[in-house]
Amino acid sequence: MKKSLRNSILLLLTAMLLTVSALADSGPKAQLTVKVENAPSEPYYLDLLAEGEFEHKGDSAFDGLQWSYSDEERAALDDGLLDALRAAVPEGWHACTAQGTNGAPMWGDLIGSDAGGVRLHSFRYHGVPDTYRIILVTKSGESWVSDTLQSSVRVDWAKRTASAPSAATAYLLQFFCTLLPTLLIEGVLLLAFGYRSRRSWLVFLLVNLVTQGGFALYLAVTVLNHGVSGWSLLFYLPIELIITVVESLLYRRLLTERSWERAVGYAIVANVCSATVGLLLIDPLWRFIVSIS
Repeated sequence: MKKSLRNSILLLLTAMLLTVSALADSGPKAQLTVKVENAPSEPYYLDLLAEGEFEHKGDSAFDGLQWSYSDEERAALDDGLLDALRAAVPEGWHACTAQGTNGAPMWGDLIGSDAGGVRLHSFRYHGVPDTYRIILVTKSGESWVSDTLQSSVRVDWAKRTASAPSAATAYLLQFFCTLLPTLLIEGVLLLAFGYRSRRSWLVFLLVNLVTQGGFALYLAVTVLNHGVSGWSLLFYLPIELIITVVESLLYRRLLTERSWERAVGYAIVANVCSATVGLLLIDPLWRFIVSIS
């Protein structure tokens, strides 16, 4: 039985590690979402402005449209509206999608997508600026530029305002959306490893509220302040490794319903599974939270 359990753990770890390696370049990168309420009824484009004049005009390697759209999609864009947007860019700034970035690349969504009565515009990858302004230009020629901003924001076109979502609401949503999937995954695995007693479940809940709860709080603060970023999540895997070690030691002493080897094996498998699923869920969860907060 012990040999079979060890073999199962090794196979699962190998599969998870291969999955993480395959996703190495498709993992979370810097991302920022602008939610537009009372969006214009006519066609419009919305873009991010970064400080400084655009330095690479004519260089396709820095062209924001080349990065963001396929040939067919670029051909379908409204050239007049693009020209109007570029003309409305204030002096000393540049449009990150309609023109391009001065450094790392960025994908931008000028048009946006419907999300429950609002429109979401996503900007992602390494070139997303830390501080920025928003520019919105309509087909009829109206234009608006926000003050300097940070993090994801809500734009009300009718009021011509931009505001950050409620910090308390956003933190709570991000906290629970991070913690609950972890509890669900590791709870199912606890049953699979044969732990049924009330004491085992109390130990499981207390340990996870301390370890995973603290990590979920860290992610809530990081993601809501900086968006989903490869840099902001730099410590994700090392922290998960530390949590795995801590939980292995705690479960070895406290999960006494089965052998200590099984308790340690459970801690390793549960954390590898929850960490892998967590990496895959951070981006869609962040987009969902932005859309409702």
